[in-house]
Formats: sequence, C-alpha cells, structure tokens
Amino acid sequence: MTEADGEVRRSELMAAVSLAADLGMGQPLESGLANCVVAAALATRLGFEPDLVQRTYDLALLEHIGCTAVSAEIAHIMGDELVMRGHAATLDFADHKQMFRFMLGHVGRISPPLGRPVALARAMALGGRIVDGANEVCEAARMLAERCGYEPDFLADVECVYENWDGSGFPGVVAGEDISLPTRVVQVATLAASAHREGGIDHAVDIVGARSGHSLAPEIVAAFLADAQTLLRPLEQVASLWDEAIGSEPQAAETPTSDDIDRTLRAIADLVDLKSPWLRGHSSGVAALAASAATVWGLASDEVVTVRRAGWLHDVGRIGVSSAIWGRPGPLRPHEWEQVRLHSYYTDRVLDRTPFLRRLAAVAAAHHERLDGSGYFRGVHTAQLSRPARLLAAADAFHAMTEARPYREPLAAEVAAKELRADVSAGKLDGGAVDAVLAAAGQPVRRSRCEGAGGLTPRETETLCLVARGLSTKQIARQLTISPKTVDGHIQRIYAKIGVSTRAGATVFALQNDLLDASQNRENSP
Repeated sequence: MTEADGEVRRSELMAAVSLAADLGMGQPLESGLANCVVAAALATRLGFEPDLVQRTYDLALLEHIGCTAVSAEIAHIMGDELVMRGHAATLDFADHKQMFRFMLGHVGRISPPLGRPVALARAMALGGRIVDGANEVCEAARMLAERCGYEPDFLADVECVYENWDGSGFPGVVAGEDISLPTRVVQVATLAASAHREGGIDHAVDIVGARSGHSLAPEIVAAFLADAQTLLRPLEQVASLWDEAIGSEPQAAETPTSDDIDRTLRAIADLVDLKSPWLRGHSSGVAALAASAATVWGLASDEVVTVRRAGWLHDVGRIGVSSAIWGRPGPLRPHEWEQVRLHSYYTDRVLDRTPFLRRLAAVAAAHHERLDGSGYFRGVHTAQLSRPARLLAAADAFHAMTEARPYREPLAAEVAAKELRADVSAGKLDGGAVDAVLAAAGQPVRRSRCEGAGGLTPRETETLCLVARGLSTKQIARQLTISPKTVDGHIQRIYAKIGVSTRAGATVFALQNDLLDASQNRENSP
C-alpha cells in the first residue's frame, strides 16, 4: 500500500480502462468517456434509480474491456485491425450489404491496387470468424470485469453489449426485453456519440433513429431523439471529457482498497497481454521481476509497490499498435517501427490523468528510456530517470529478451544477462538496477506455481498454457507428441473444469492464475 492509494476513485481506474479500450477499438482517446457522459445523462432522463444509473455509467466505461481478445485474429484476417475498427464505430454488422461495402472500403485502405482482389477474397472467406469472435470478446470482458470487483448483474450487462434488440446481434443469446436496461441505454449512447463524432448532432439523430427496433430498443431511441440536443451538446462544449465523465458519476465516489487497486491493475495487464499470443504473461512477468528486483536493490516499500504497479501498466500503450505489427515475423518497416515507438507515449497518455495514475505513468512510460538519451519516447537522460524507472527498464529488457518473439527464439538467461551488462558498459542501463534484476532473475520469480488450478492435471495445465499461447490443435499435438484427437479431449475437459467456452476465456484464466511463464519457448502461432 502507498499513501496515494486513498487519493484514487474507482471511476478513475475504470476511466483509464476506457481510454485503453479506445486504443484497442481504433477510436480517439476519450471516445468511451463521451459514451459514458451521454449514457449517464440518458439513464437519468429515463428516471432510472441511482444504482441503475451507476450501473449504466460503469458499463459505458467498460463496454469494450474485452476488445483485445480477438485483435490478433482480426489482424491475421484483415490486416491492421485498428484501421478496420476505427471505421466501424457506426457500422451495422447485421446488415450484409453494408458489411460488404465496408469490406470493400477496408481492403482499399490497407491494400495496394494489385493486392486488393486477393485481400477481398480472403476477407470475405474468413470474415465470419471475426463475427464469431464476439463470443471470445464477451467472455474475456466478463472475466476481466469480475476481477475489477463487479457483481453478477453487471457482468451479464458486459456480456450482451453486442446483442441487438431484434436478435440479430452477437453472440445471439438474448434479444428484446431480455437485454438489460443499462445495456440498452449504453447501446444507444455509444452509437449516438460515435455518430456525433462523425457528423454532428443531426447525423447522430439520423443514425440512431434508423436503428430503432432493429439493433436498438425503440423506447430508449425515442427518449434520446426527444432530447438529442441536450444530451449531445456537452460533447461540443466541455473542455475536458475526462473531468466531465468523472464529475458526472451518479453516486458518491467509491474509494477502492489497495487490494482492489492491485486487482484492477492486474486485470489491465492481462487486457494488454491478450493483444498478441507473443505477449501472454509479459506484463505480469515484468511486474513480478521488477518488484523482486526492487526489494533486492533496497527500494522503500512504497517504491516496490509503485514498481510492481508500473510493471503491470507499462505496456498498456501496446493496445494502440496493430497486432499485425506485434506478430510480424520479419524486420519492421520504418513506418512500423515508428508505430512501435509510440506505444510508450500511448501508455503515458492513458495514465497521465490524475495524480495517482500520473505517478505510475512517470515510471511505466519510461521503460524504453535509456541513461544516454538514446531511448524513447522522450529521449531523456540520467537525471530525469528515477530509480524505479531505471529498474523497470532493466526488468523489461531482460524479460523481453528471454521471451519468444515472432522474429526470434527466446534468449537463454545467461545470454540476456550478457546483453544487459553490455548496455551498462555502453551507458544505457543503470548498473545497480541491472545487478538487482539479474539477482532477482536467479530466483523463482515467475513460475507455474498454480499448477493444478481449477482441478487441472499437470498434462491439462500444460495443454492449457499452449492453448493460451495461441497454438493450434495440430501444433499442440506435435509439441506434446500426442494425437490431435487427444488434444481435443484435453481441451474439452479443461474448458469444462475452468468454466469457460472460448480460447480467450482460457487465456484469461491462465493469466489470472499465473500459469504462463512468458520465458518458455513455443512454436509460432497464427
């Protein structure tokens, strides 16, 4: 615990999650906050009780908390998933003609002229897998929201944000009155705010009105249309949507405990690591290594907590860079490298909102800075880097080198140690920080210590880890020297034991139970 823990509100943590989700949805930062402002105001105008308004408010902030669950899959099929999602905010996924036109436009945006026919054929052939991925997004969202401390009613809300009033939505489990009131309001508010961002109030009125009785609940649409000017005008007038959203929280601000804060930040770490099979376990692994090294280095107890929390959050900006780049097997092109360099900037932008998060941002966003000024994104030197920041930089470098990447095998620990020593000699990394990290790395900092979680056998645990890392059934069979049929049997039993139904759900379970050691080698993944 730190003295600053009492300064943060739960809504501020959830608003930070919303900003991270904006990155993952390819939307401008604070788009989710705009949705929240409209949703809370609309729920109030509908006469909801305060607790139901609060549920609506929270749902608007967290509606896309599972967005990274299928990022790699979308990128594999469609190219840059952020470009696709960025143009899909007002798309009606149940309208096949509109979807076809959208696919044509997307292929035109990301493919050279000669490659467009092949890209379009691929998108049309495999595009259904993206829609099917709604199940994975919803399950991951429910599991992550549960770890943030939400009750079952709210978790049910999160799972049905992509359903439609007429039953044409996804995953297609509920429709009509069976969709909760908070969800119905958030659906209208999100579409309205997105359409407003595209073309103003009149455009929002047209788009929302056209969806009444189809994707949106008629009575909620009617309430919005009756007061659209009042509901949307604040989006054009407020100086800060962050301040407006935090200030419009319906009920008395709830102060989370230190454990609540840690659970939420750890959930954000897993949201980040769902972005790519190559990142599974990275954020939590870096956090554990950095915290252990901080103790070795003699940092004060509150600094150890800061380093651990900054470790969980250091890569939140990765969500704003396409999974196609994180999964690229060859050298990055210059423009791709520039996008990679932006990820620590995005981390800073997500966290630099309140004093509590800003303190973490000062460490988290500096993990690629170097003492000689050769790092990024600020290019600062020794004097501007705190001891926690220097330690996190060393921990991230070591942990990343010992992880598999699409373009290389993981380095052995002794080879990674040699690389870190070379960076010390070159004046890039702090020698004391590196010594502490290497000392900590010789201890069981990140092991599969929860083997047996969920009642799994050792072989089932091993299989689950391979599933979570993105391996196909055939790849798992080769690695375990068993038949694909046997692997299928293992997977079915695993899913039944841990209570999930999708790969994303299995991955979240593995992450939250510390079953993944990101330094383990594995085969390439799709």
